[in-house]
Amino acid sequence: MMPDRTGLTVRALTSVLAAVPVPRPFEATLADIERLEELGRDLRKDARSGARRHGERLLKAAALCRRERSRVLGMMQAEAAFAPPDAVTVAGVDEAGRGPLAGPVVAAAVVLDPGVPVPGVDDSKRLPEDVRELVFDKIRALALHVGVGVVGTAMVERINVLQATYLAMRRAVAGLGCSVDYAVVDGFRVPGLDVPHRGVIRGDAVCASIAAASIVAKVTRDRIMRRVGIRYPAYGFERNKGYATAEHWEALKRHGPCPAHRLSFITRAVAVGDDAKPEEDPAGD
Repeated sequence: MMPDRTGLTVRALTSVLAAVPVPRPFEATLADIERLEELGRDLRKDARSGARRHGERLLKAAALCRRERSRVLGMMQAEAAFAPPDAVTVAGVDEAGRGPLAGPVVAAAVVLDPGVPVPGVDDSKRLPEDVRELVFDKIRALALHVGVGVVGTAMVERINVLQATYLAMRRAVAGLGCSVDYAVVDGFRVPGLDVPHRGVIRGDAVCASIAAASIVAKVTRDRIMRRVGIRYPAYGFERNKGYATAEHWEALKRHGPCPAHRLSFITRAVAVGDDAKPEEDPAGD
């Protein structure tokens, strides 16, 4: 509803409109967008140029929010093309943590409500950490089902990281707590997954449920690594999440590995000289 602007100067109107919440695009609901559009159209009819400028500002904000909503809806529509037409419950599956020197592999499976877009859902690598955390909460609130699978360092070392990834994905799907008609997996098929499924190349960039799974897996793993960082404070795990940053390599040289480290990864990195080329902590795998 438009704030009462009867008798207000443009300066006073500016103060009133400052109290009108303008959500960031990834936080906006359809009701938010419609409210901004209503206010913007109303102000654009005002005889005063200053009031009209405020209207244009609100309409631009609404347009950004609509574009974000359309992007997410497009990902949800694209997802339908990857699953059989008779599949009702479709899970997206993705993982985080294949590449680090330390910590677990984490996978997630997410079943979204086809009629409820999750604002902001995207490939986790595209999102800043604070935005990932906010979208993670939205996924948890709006998704029909979420499952997580974790495979710890010792098992990663025992069966290798690829097999650990498959195991984490199978655990994530099993953790959904519902029967699944079909699954779409980022990148590749999963041996032993007893649900009809297919791999989708760069699925986290084009498929809404896979993107949601990438966010759940990444945020879950980051939180685990912060806890590991409290237990082993010398390595900066709360910052590097186990990845091969310069800080991490320096800590390894000073203190040696801890039980959270994947010794085979460290040995291999040193053998090929990757310890001399530290990487920045990526947003996700």
